[in-house]
Amino acid sequence: MRSEKVSFKNQKGENISAIIDWPLIKSPKATALFAHCFTCNKNLTAVKNISRGLTESGIAVLRFDFTGLGESEGDFEDTNFDTNIDDLELAAEYLAKRIDSPKLLIGHSLGGTAVLHAAHKINSAKGIVTIGSPFHPSHATHLFENKLAEIKEHGKAKVHIGGRPFTVNQALLDTLEKDNNDLLIKKLNKALLILHSPQDEIVEVTNAEKIYKAALHPKSFISMDGANHLLSNTKDSKYVGDIIGSWIKRYIVIEDNTELTSKHKAAAQTTHDSLTTEVLADGHYLLADEPLDMGGNNLGPNPYGLLSAALATCTSLTLQMYAQHKKWDLKAVTVHVNHSKENKDSINKKIDHFSREIELIGELTADQKQRLLEVSNKCPVHNTLHTENIVKTKIINLQ
Repeated sequence: MRSEKVSFKNQKGENISAIIDWPLIKSPKATALFAHCFTCNKNLTAVKNISRGLTESGIAVLRFDFTGLGESEGDFEDTNFDTNIDDLELAAEYLAKRIDSPKLLIGHSLGGTAVLHAAHKINSAKGIVTIGSPFHPSHATHLFENKLAEIKEHGKAKVHIGGRPFTVNQALLDTLEKDNNDLLIKKLNKALLILHSPQDEIVEVTNAEKIYKAALHPKSFISMDGANHLLSNTKDSKYVGDIIGSWIKRYIVIEDNTELTSKHKAAAQTTHDSLTTEVLADGHYLLADEPLDMGGNNLGPNPYGLLSAALATCTSLTLQMYAQHKKWDLKAVTVHVNHSKENKDSINKKIDHFSREIELIGELTADQKQRLLEVSNKCPVHNTLHTENIVKTKIINLQ
């Protein structure tokens, strides 16, 4: 995914640092707003992985640092739960001006609780997602419970969260202790997806149960078994992104965007931070990658894997279409393809070798099987590989 650094102003006119993660297509199918966990920031690896899962579905994502956190201006000491909600509302307004009003709101940990509150002010949102989120904002006070007395006596105190110092004031405590969550969640009037790990060591899974019971349908709960609170395992955060990308399609209208696909058969995008490559082929999204030992993340096939798959797919389709035309009893055809580079006639020059093995299931005669073997060599991709090809290349959109 391509990430663009942007910023918008909070209510005090301070700059809020943000990033827009763009899908491969030029015009996103929809937009999403992501709120990170308490005292975290937009650059958390899990946030990036979840965002990637959405961009693969054609959705642009705005992730930002709350006031006083990460690269955003302002003092954390002057913020509270209400100012977080204000930041979310202003982020939605910025997204509406820049691309389109957010149809999806996502929050991790306390960011999810903030999203539940902000959803009532962001009318464009059709879907809400909480990830490891507390039912009540006051759950966050356990992070500095040994300083509660000092905060109440002096109005503020310095606490350490995640190994970093923060000054927490009484206003933050007051806003965290608001008690209207049952009614607020009940009146969401939006689709709700709750993701939570039974092994969450920071926010117990009983919080997810409370959110689910308070909400009206449509609502869904998915257990992220084995994941920790910060989703530090890449597989966990990638899974969450994939789940959200699939789930939201049921609640928002995502029109196929033909701006790119009508002009190009396929497109691929690789960014500087990873070899994982987003691919758009005939309007369908998939991932390509390199193996771990080649510096990739092994989240998809490599280019030769895709090429081998193209040959296998073309062969399988061609044989089934031919058998249907002949009204032969070919119930299923499976094509296995391997690729290698081998020396040509004991010379140093290596050429590409593709080997195919074809499984035919059905009541077929020996003559029919032989004919299907002959037809396999006439599939379009097979012909392309055996024909002289021309690739013309030019650079566009130079900046």
